Amino acid sequence: MVSKVAVVEFNGDAQESFRRALDLIGSINDLNTMERPVVIKVGVFDHKAKTHSTVSVVNAIINSFNRAPQIFLAESDNYRGTGSERLQIWKKLFTKRVVPFNLSDDTNTRTVKIADEEIGFSHILFKPNVFVSTHVLRGYEKGSILKNLLGLVPDAKKARFHKKLETALLDAYEAIERIDLAVLDGTYTFHGAEAVASAQRTRTNTLLVGRDAVAVEAVGAAIVGLKPEKMPLIQKAIKRGLGEGDIKNIEVLGTPFENLKEKFAFVAKTQEEFRTRQRGPQTWGGLAYHAFESLIQEGFFKLPNKRKREDVAKALESRAISTKGKEGRIAKSLSRRVKEGVLKAAKGPDGWVYWTE
Repeated sequence: MVSKVAVVEFNGDAQESFRRALDLIGSINDLNTMERPVVIKVGVFDHKAKTHSTVSVVNAIINSFNRAPQIFLAESDNYRGTGSERLQIWKKLFTKRVVPFNLSDDTNTRTVKIADEEIGFSHILFKPNVFVSTHVLRGYEKGSILKNLLGLVPDAKKARFHKKLETALLDAYEAIERIDLAVLDGTYTFHGAEAVASAQRTRTNTLLVGRDAVAVEAVGAAIVGLKPEKMPLIQKAIKRGLGEGDIKNIEVLGTPFENLKEKFAFVAKTQEEFRTRQRGPQTWGGLAYHAFESLIQEGFFKLPNKRKREDVAKALESRAISTKGKEGRIAKSLSRRVKEGVLKAAKGPDGWVYWTE
């Protein structure tokens, strides 16, 4: 079966555009039934940032499942806060039928194997429940729709999976027996990842919708100037037989792909400039500088967290920056930011700790 991805532009009415997208990819009658609850996994790293699906797009998804007996808006805890806190973004959509659900609070779990770890996944994630993944359109090589699955891990210490990210994400995909509907919200296109990208965005008013999550991920990546054939997550998903990641084999419906190239030419150019700035000089110091800046902006040091030097080293390692023999340079980098007033520090019984208010 040919994978179909609908790409629909809109001027303000996300509901009508989403309905059109569903018409293009075919019926979702098998998903929209009175017997099957729906789980909408929203991707939200930080409730204070803007890198998440808009209220109007999530509302359009909810309205498309008008027969579902229950709809859960799902998220889990992370080091920025609880899933419940971040779900308040969509508070105006909550009803008796549409409820927030913190995956980290569920005690009714099923044990699954994720990157060689046994983890208890919430009971709502499994079939026959319908699983919808929605996230923003962004130029991030590690993905968006599929990257959203890291939020299925209930504990807040998800950074441990960054070194084996593709394996963890695809194991999660297989554990829940697929994403039933993937929705990339391109109200804005973000140039980068997570909270760092909140100020780096372009309004593009475009929705991407499909039943094959890998295909949606691939088309979204291609639109913003990435190369799906060079993205490990997509290529490993193809090898596992989880979806179609070759643009030539995907039927893109709605706005012609060639027309999108012109619209997103500026976005792609801006994305490349952003990546160049983020890479900086390819020295350890240059890479570490940008990593420190990202950690600070993402709230890694924000209270109640107080980070030891070894915690910082682990965070750098999770970003593929070697710390072997760099203990002194890490200490100097932290001390410099303390002198600049960016970080606060104190020496305790176990050594120095660093934080921000």
